[in-house]
Amino acid sequence: MLTRKQYELLLFIHNRLKETGIPPSYDEMKDALDLASKSGIHRLITALEERGFIRRLPNRARALEVLKLPETMSPAINSVRKFSPSVIDGQKNKNMKNVVRRELSSGESGQAANVNVPVMGRIAAGVPISAIQNQTNMLSLPSDMVGSGEHYALEVKGDSMINAGIFDGDTVIIRRGDTANPGEIIVALVDDEEATLKRYRRKGASIALEAANPAYETRIFGPNRIKIQGKLVGLIRRY
Repeated sequence: MLTRKQYELLLFIHNRLKETGIPPSYDEMKDALDLASKSGIHRLITALEERGFIRRLPNRARALEVLKLPETMSPAINSVRKFSPSVIDGQKNKNMKNVVRRELSSGESGQAANVNVPVMGRIAAGVPISAIQNQTNMLSLPSDMVGSGEHYALEVKGDSMINAGIFDGDTVIIRRGDTANPGEIIVALVDDEEATLKRYRRKGASIALEAANPAYETRIFGPNRIKIQGKLVGLIRRY
């Protein structure tokens, strides 16, 4: 399991190598993660190296190689590429904000007409909270990036899906529907009262709602207690 900062640093290094072939400097990594000193970067690099995600190449200055990505990282990246950078705001470090902007962009399709997606309140990525609230505001997203179907957005509350690249405060884009395939991340309505964001599994005749954080246990429900409200198709993060 990676911490949020470890995950963000790995993503930053991966994207810089992919774009330029040259690893970022420690100063660039410090600025990107909004850390006060390079000692924090040294600790994060050491942690990623110990977990087998990166390797420091010998006899070469600032040489880093990404060996692997978390299993849940690539799908998360692929899904957020469907969304426009115009929805990102915030005042934190520009370098990291640019990393996320590139993940949200899919190329030249920004000329497409926009579609309004309602933000329906908060969704728990942890112990289920109150059911989905009423619409609070709208997001404007390019229609060809959202795809077909009816969509809505929810603000994530909690940390149970961090290993799927979904953090507290993120906004998830959900395609409305009442079916899902095992392994997909869904909005589940529990007992018609509580809504939560979890990975959908089947356990015989029962339904399992699986967290992406080992601190949370998988919860098992009878099939009549769960209603699928839609599945995750994208994510927006503000810095």
